[in-house]
Amino acid sequence: MKLNLPNQLTLLRCVLVPVFLAVLILPENIYVACLGSAALFGIASFTDMLDGKIARSRNLITNFGKFMDPLADKLLVFGALLGILYRFENIRPAFIWCAFIVIFRELAVTSMRLVVSGASGKVIAAKMIGKIKTVTQIAAVLIILLEPVAMELIASYTVPVASYIAMALMALMTLISGIDYIKSYWEFIDPSK
Repeated sequence: MKLNLPNQLTLLRCVLVPVFLAVLILPENIYVACLGSAALFGIASFTDMLDGKIARSRNLITNFGKFMDPLADKLLVFGALLGILYRFENIRPAFIWCAFIVIFRELAVTSMRLVVSGASGKVIAAKMIGKIKTVTQIAAVLIILLEPVAMELIASYTVPVASYIAMALMALMTLISGIDYIKSYWEFIDPSK
């Protein structure tokens, strides 16, 4: 099977996940780990936006892409969450709760999508709140990856305030979008409400 450009970008995102994790976890040098992993995460996140735009604008939407694109997104986000949990002990007690919220929401929504799709053949369309949630997650991961570099460079910068704010926003937007999706799910399966 020959893959079109959007599907190639989706596969590239999947391939970048273990490379991103290796760059985040293996180097002892904080600059290499943080700057390298942030660059890779940024590139992988950009391919997510790019593959969708290309697929829609050139009418290259395929069943493979419909399946692999959300899977690649989950792999990227889950990989980033696990890598951050492993690498950054200073924020781990708070971040573990954010990671739990994100992973639970993503798995719950994916399960509901499969139920609706299997029962009716229809897909509950993504809403703006879901897109905002995704942007918030990407921004939070990038902030958490880059803040340790700032803390190394600025002696008085000892508390990762930006990371805590980013975590709170990520958790909040993930919860709001999850609740919104559950409401849409119930309205979809019970139109009388």
